[in-house]
Amino acid sequence: MFTGIIEDVGRIAAIKRFEGRWEFAIRTSLDPAGIHEGDSIAVDGVCLTVIRTEGAVFAADASLETLSLTTLKDKVGNDRVNLERAMSADSRFGGHMVLGHVDGIGHVATVGRSGDSIRIEVEVPGDLSRYIVKKGSVAVDGISLTVNDQRDNRFMLNVIPHSSTKTTIGSKNPGDQVNVEIDIIGRYVERFVARDAKTGLDLDFLYEYGYIKGKQS
Repeated sequence: MFTGIIEDVGRIAAIKRFEGRWEFAIRTSLDPAGIHEGDSIAVDGVCLTVIRTEGAVFAADASLETLSLTTLKDKVGNDRVNLERAMSADSRFGGHMVLGHVDGIGHVATVGRSGDSIRIEVEVPGDLSRYIVKKGSVAVDGISLTVNDQRDNRFMLNVIPHSSTKTTIGSKNPGDQVNVEIDIIGRYVERFVARDAKTGLDLDFLYEYGYIKGKQS
């Protein structure tokens, strides 16, 4: 599991394309002693497994399915990528629960300024929009961010200078694609609220026992 707090912005040193997978070699300023074969590292929000390390460069495989569902398929040599190692048991939890399982590809719709911050509007597939709520959490290219506003299939972000300079989000332009992972809690809530033959746990149950007020006909 990850937190969405980016540790480093690395660069793709090389990409090897095989029949059933692509191998990414990524250069990082993270301490090589802290990266080992078998470790999980989120690369632009995509959980990949380290298969080899060579000094400041680690290699990780991406399956064809992963490539088809994320922006990794569009990467080229020297591209910058956000990196976060999987959190350890004694880590501080600074962001939100991020699994590294991208739910969909979003498109940057608009980019503007608001004081020192950058305002970014991201458009996502319609089936993801219901999981994104105002003041909720979302991971964009692996970065834990707060949704400032949401309407239809777009959500707005207010990116502070620290986030824009320490990650790749500050270099985004309209039309750019980004990996989007929704807050997993939303999926669990939807699953639990759906009617279940055994428990009867649904919206009517929640209204009946006072978990939700103001039921509308």
